[in-house]
Amino acid sequence: MGKVIVMTSGKGGVGKTTTSAAFSAGLASRGHKTVVIDFDVGLRNLDLIMGCERRVVFDFVHVINGDARLNQALIRDKRLEHLYILPTSQTRDKDALTREGVERVLTELREQFEYIICDSPAGIERGALMALYFADEAIIVTNPEVSSVRDSDRILGVLQSRSRRAEEGLDPVREHLLLSRYDPERVERGEMMKVDDVLEILAIPLLGVIPESRSVLKASNVGTPVILDPQSAAGDAYRDAVGRFLGESLPFRFMRPERRGLFQRFLRRSA
Repeated sequence: MGKVIVMTSGKGGVGKTTTSAAFSAGLASRGHKTVVIDFDVGLRNLDLIMGCERRVVFDFVHVINGDARLNQALIRDKRLEHLYILPTSQTRDKDALTREGVERVLTELREQFEYIICDSPAGIERGALMALYFADEAIIVTNPEVSSVRDSDRILGVLQSRSRRAEEGLDPVREHLLLSRYDPERVERGEMMKVDDVLEILAIPLLGVIPESRSVLKASNVGTPVILDPQSAAGDAYRDAVGRFLGESLPFRFMRPERRGLFQRFLRRSA
């Protein structure tokens, strides 16, 4: 049976959809049959970041309502043979997601895929709660700033009390922390929280630290998960995070400022 992994945060704009795209592509590139689902009904963006927006005919809500079969809505990625995308509706509202319908679709997906990645909306509205409810594991995506960390702490409380695993007394949802948009130089200047400070507040295992990188925006604009960019530091960090998720012991990178020579520092001041 496949495993349901929710990408979640309390705050918008932290990089959940970027992470969903990168993580699902990373798992698929390692040979794991993976599907990524957009739970953000009405504000879908996953199809854009995955570069398949022109191939959307049926969506998640069509399948829930019985207007299409699951295999009609699934889009196979053209770059990775083990990766599929299930887009959501751009015109319906959040109430289109019913617990019974979502459970039925996830049950069918569990039979076909090793990993089901749920790209959850921010906060605790209906789509987010639906994704959180069925999770086996959760990746909490957080920026190193106080408001983002505080809101993520609230999401952890929801996972621990309102997931199906909590309701049924099963093993708790396994939680991971992914710290995104990390800038070591700003941390040194006291403009961002340190990794250790975030870990002290949230008290969950660190899966990865994703550096602030222009390559993330570039990848989003061209519809390619940044993890597929071999020249990107963010892509490297996501590859490390996927490796750790799969049980590899890897050192953490991109947590200290890059040491520049005199000429590089002069160019930076002149820019």
